Amino acid sequence: MNQSLSKVFCFISSLLIISCSNETERLSTNVFRYNESKGITSLDPAYARNLALIWPVSQIFNGLVQFSDSLTVEPSIAKRWSISPDGLTYTFYLRNDVYFHDSPVFKSGKGRRATAQDFVYSFGRILNPTTASPGMWVLSVLDRENPNYENGCYAPNDSTLVLKLKKPFPPFLGLLCMPYCYVVPHEAVSFYGKDFGHNPVGTGPFYLKLWRDGEKLVLRKNPNYFEVDELGNRLPYLEAVSISFIPDKQSEFLEFVNGKIDFLSGVNAASKDEILTRSGRLNPKYSDKVKMVTGPYLNTEYIGILIDSAKLPGNQRFLLDERVRKAIAMSFDKEKMMLYLRSNLGYPANGGFVPSGMPGFTDVNYGLAYNPLQAMQLLEQAGYSGKNALPEITVSTTDDYLDLFEFIQNQLSTVGIKLNIDVLPGAAYREMLANGKLPVFRGSWIADYPDPENYLACFLTDNFAPNGPNYSHFSSVQFEMLYRKAMSLTSYDQRLPYYHSLDSIVTSKAIVIPLYYDKVVRFTSARVDGIGVNPMNFLVLKKVKVKSIK
Repeated sequence: MNQSLSKVFCFISSLLIISCSNETERLSTNVFRYNESKGITSLDPAYARNLALIWPVSQIFNGLVQFSDSLTVEPSIAKRWSISPDGLTYTFYLRNDVYFHDSPVFKSGKGRRATAQDFVYSFGRILNPTTASPGMWVLSVLDRENPNYENGCYAPNDSTLVLKLKKPFPPFLGLLCMPYCYVVPHEAVSFYGKDFGHNPVGTGPFYLKLWRDGEKLVLRKNPNYFEVDELGNRLPYLEAVSISFIPDKQSEFLEFVNGKIDFLSGVNAASKDEILTRSGRLNPKYSDKVKMVTGPYLNTEYIGILIDSAKLPGNQRFLLDERVRKAIAMSFDKEKMMLYLRSNLGYPANGGFVPSGMPGFTDVNYGLAYNPLQAMQLLEQAGYSGKNALPEITVSTTDDYLDLFEFIQNQLSTVGIKLNIDVLPGAAYREMLANGKLPVFRGSWIADYPDPENYLACFLTDNFAPNGPNYSHFSSVQFEMLYRKAMSLTSYDQRLPYYHSLDSIVTSKAIVIPLYYDKVVRFTSARVDGIGVNPMNFLVLKKVKVKSIK
């Protein structure tokens, strides 16, 4: 090679190196990085049953509708919809600019348009028992017996989808926001078969670029994504999302503190005292490089009481007395409990079973606030005072809630209530709870969809455990009547007064004693903007921005 050609070659090589370096730098400063300690087993929305799977799946796929941060239902692939007066027919009108990701499963390699027929296929796949989707129940309200519909679905054209319900169910739109209802292309499912979960093809803001099991998963920006921001800029802003799989939470925390990942969800016990103050605020030493955002989470932690006389042991029949249950509820200070034992990483449950993060349920009070004097008066009215003390109560829980119940045990003793704590292994606890063998128990309920119905259905007679989540075996004609009335109303605002009445019934009678409502707690590096917080704890990354920090 002569000298001039050598110089040209070196110049071109230098340009290539500079170009690659610039691209690497651009990507490294526009990548959102988080760790999933529980691992990711599948990116198929049919199996997205927990947050570890829902978070990445929701970056890759879309549904007809989606939740806003305030839990209102908003358009997604469906630009608008209508509901028939009888609440049985939902008609969705789809956008015509939504395309599946480019993939070799399509003849041209280019992603084709998503149509109404794709939803008919996707919903039928969820309902097919051979799919074994845990989300089959989500679409169980569809009228699968109607001969004019396929599994309750009908697509008269590419842009119109009609869904027929077998009975009115007003929260149905919220169900359609769940990842189980995301649209998938039949070509990809047929091509990959059981491996579709490792080769997902969706319509979302990101597509799968790389997945090394147990090491790293990388999503890249979908350049053809259909959504835009308020100024008309195409989403997403990020170039990529990088997910690591460090199983140890303390190691994850160190990676975050050292700037190797950008996001932490929740607080691990081992790092709580390092990153938070006693009152649950961000440690000032991290204020220059860490942002902390919090908000309500639709999870209620509670004490449940079995009130089925046929199930209660003879020495626990006093639990059938409403005054005794109320006395228990009023005998411990939830404010102190949350401050001292949970660093305020939750909200004291001074309301009902429906958590305060639910729209319309802020600052609800049903009259069972901490009042030890009134608790003693109630016990006396029930005939339990002096030498005729209330028999010992046994509460069953798992070891991760032991500290809470030791606090409650101490507080109850001041009003003359003896509480014994029975700590059970998780499997034994669940089995005994389902079969009505626990007179008093610790429970929790996380919303599947953001409608109070999801909580209140826990007290229907048809849901007696073990066939459903009515572990207290509560039964009330008045409750059932109000529930049916609420389900006949399409408007959330119209249903809300009935929801309050239903919540009041189970709470004011102390069928359940809410302990606290959970809190979404998120930490991000200072370079991240746009991480919101919502009561379902969904991770929405399409509007997240990452800035370079020198």
